[in-house]
Amino acid sequence: MTLPTPELHTDRLRLRPFTDADAAPLHALHSDPHVLRYWDSPPWTDPARAQRFLAMCRRIEEEGTGARLAIERGSDGAFIGWCGLVDWNPDFRSAVVCYVFGREAWGHGYATETVHDLLRWGFDTLDLNRVRADVDTRNGASARVLEKLGFVREGTLREDCIVDGDVSDSWVYGLLRREWRPVEGS
Repeated sequence: MTLPTPELHTDRLRLRPFTDADAAPLHALHSDPHVLRYWDSPPWTDPARAQRFLAMCRRIEEEGTGARLAIERGSDGAFIGWCGLVDWNPDFRSAVVCYVFGREAWGHGYATETVHDLLRWGFDTLDLNRVRADVDTRNGASARVLEKLGFVREGTLREDCIVDGDVSDSWVYGLLRREWRPVEGS
């Protein structure tokens, strides 16, 4: 069963399926150590890594296990990051939300706007009951995004990730359909 990747629009952003033209900006994003300091893998050094990521995006769509979307700023079409709902389980009506933004996009509310629209699609189209998010405990900005959207911190995964020898804990957040409060007009 395939899961077609949607195209979504917010007031300021366009969330769309990836294309091959996204390889270079995707590599630039994932090769920035500052952007990936709280990520669960080290920065990319091989440009071919972007092609493998794009192939994985197509694979999860074809397998029907999720969707990853490129994020463009509406005003100028600039690639500013990506987001996704992955590990979709239609039997359990659950998925995991993920997102990453380039530094120039930080502090503008884009993450909150993006995740809100992605959640709307997930609850309305995929009939989700639960969405999970995992956040490095040092990433307060990402935790605040989730909490603004109604996610509840459910626990801590101790020493969950080891990236380049750096051990870190992760918070597990969850949002249930009955807790979801969509913002009107977005």
